[in-house]
Amino acid sequence: MKGFIDDANYSVGLLDEGTNLGNVIDNYVYEHTLTGKNAFFVGDLGKIVKKHSQWQNIVAQIKPFYTVKCNSTPAVLEILAALGTGFACSSKTEMALVQELGVSPENIIYISPCKQVSQIKYAAKVGVNIMTCDNEVELKKIARNHPNAKVLLHIATEDSMGGEEGNLKFGTTLKNCRHLLECAKELDVQIIGVKFHVSSACKESQVYVHALSDARCVFDMAGEFGFTMNMLDIGGGFTGTEFQLEEVNHVISPLLDVYFPEGSGIKIISEPGSYFVSSAFTLAVNIVAKKVVENDKFSSGVGKTGSDEPAFMYYMNDGVYGSFASKLSEDLNTIPEVHKASFITNNIKPAYLKCKADEPLFTSSLWGPSCDELDQIVENCLLPELNVGDWLIFDNMGADSVHEPSAFNDFQRPAIYYMMSYSDWYEMQDAGITSDTMMKNFFFVPSCIQLSQEDNFSTEA
Repeated sequence: MKGFIDDANYSVGLLDEGTNLGNVIDNYVYEHTLTGKNAFFVGDLGKIVKKHSQWQNIVAQIKPFYTVKCNSTPAVLEILAALGTGFACSSKTEMALVQELGVSPENIIYISPCKQVSQIKYAAKVGVNIMTCDNEVELKKIARNHPNAKVLLHIATEDSMGGEEGNLKFGTTLKNCRHLLECAKELDVQIIGVKFHVSSACKESQVYVHALSDARCVFDMAGEFGFTMNMLDIGGGFTGTEFQLEEVNHVISPLLDVYFPEGSGIKIISEPGSYFVSSAFTLAVNIVAKKVVENDKFSSGVGKTGSDEPAFMYYMNDGVYGSFASKLSEDLNTIPEVHKASFITNNIKPAYLKCKADEPLFTSSLWGPSCDELDQIVENCLLPELNVGDWLIFDNMGADSVHEPSAFNDFQRPAIYYMMSYSDWYEMQDAGITSDTMMKNFFFVPSCIQLSQEDNFSTEA
C-alpha cells in the first residue's frame, strides 16, 4: 500500500467493511514508530470517487479539468483520468504525465499564464492546442510557436483585481480585450473562448454575476472580429464542500441559461483542484523535539492567559520545506489532532489513546524540523502536553502538499499509503471503470488491517 510520487506502479489497499481510515492510520503510526518515525500520508481514493459523483449530481453541465499542479501523484491522476475528467496543466512535465495515461490532447488545456517558448513548442508537438492568455506578449509567443493554438482569453474578475494581492493576480481587463482580439486577428491566432477565476476565499456571489456578464461581452466582441467562440472556462475556486458547490451552482446556473444557454454550442468547463484531492489525503507527523517557554513569549491569541503555566514549542519531522509548503503563502486549512500510542509489549500490539476530555491544555506552537524562522506550521494553539515520539494527524492535506520536498536539511519524502473501501471500488465498477481498462497501474491488495475485539492492530505489511 505504499507509493511515491515518481512510482510507475503502486498498490491500493482495499478495506473490508468495518475497517476505516482511522484504523489504517493507527496501523501505520505503529509501523513507523517501530521503523523510524518518518512522516507519512494516507490517501483515501474513494473520496475522489465521491467528489466526482458529487460534481456530476450538482454541476453535470460543467466539465471539470483537474488542475494537475495541485496534486500530481500517479494514483490521483489515473483515477481522475478513469473517471473521465480533463486536465489543466501548467508545464511540459504535467502534460507528459497525463498523456502517459492515455488522455487525449482534447482533454488537456495549457493554463500557465507565463509560458516558456520551449513548452509552447512541446504543446504544439503533442497536440495540446487549447491554452489561456491574458496579454499581448504571450499572444505573440503563441503565434510564433504554436500555429494550431486555440486561445481562451483570461479576463480578470473583481475578486482578483481588488484587495492587497491584486497585483499578483492574472487576467486582462474587459477594456483591453478588444486590443487583444485585434492583435490575435493580425497574428492569425484563433480565439475560441474566455476564462475567468474566482477565488475560493471570495464570499460575494456578485463576483460571478459580473464575471459571466463580462465573459458574454467578450464573446460578443470576438464575434465582431469573426472569431468562432465555443468554450467558457469558469476557473477553480471550489472548496470541496457540497454546500459551496451548490451555492455556486445556484448563482451561475440561471446566468448560464441567459448568457450561454444549452444548445448555443458553448462548452462550459472549470479547473477544480483542491476540490477533488484536499480531503482525500491525511498526513501523520512525529514530534522530534520539544522546548518549554514562558507563556508570555507567545503573541496574542487563544493561548495568552497571563498565567504561570508553561507553553510549549514542538518540532515535527515535516514542515514548510516539505508537505506544508503552501503554509508560506496561505493559512493552514486543517487542525492537528493528537495521536498518542501506548505499546503493549507482551503481544507486540499497540493500543491507541485519544486525548481525554479533562486533560489539561497548554499554549503550543508547531514547527518544522529546519529551525528556520519561516518554518512555523501553527503559531498558537491549545494542546495537551506532548512528548518526543508522539504523533499529530493533519487532515485535508491533499492539495499543494504531496510533492518533491526541498533538499534543505536532507528531509525525507513522506511515504504514501493508498486505500479504498470495497464499496467505493464497486461504485467505480458500476460506472464502467475497471482496473484492466484505464487504471493500468493500479494493483489492488487485500487490506493488511485485521481488527480484534480490543481494536488492536497487526503489524503485518
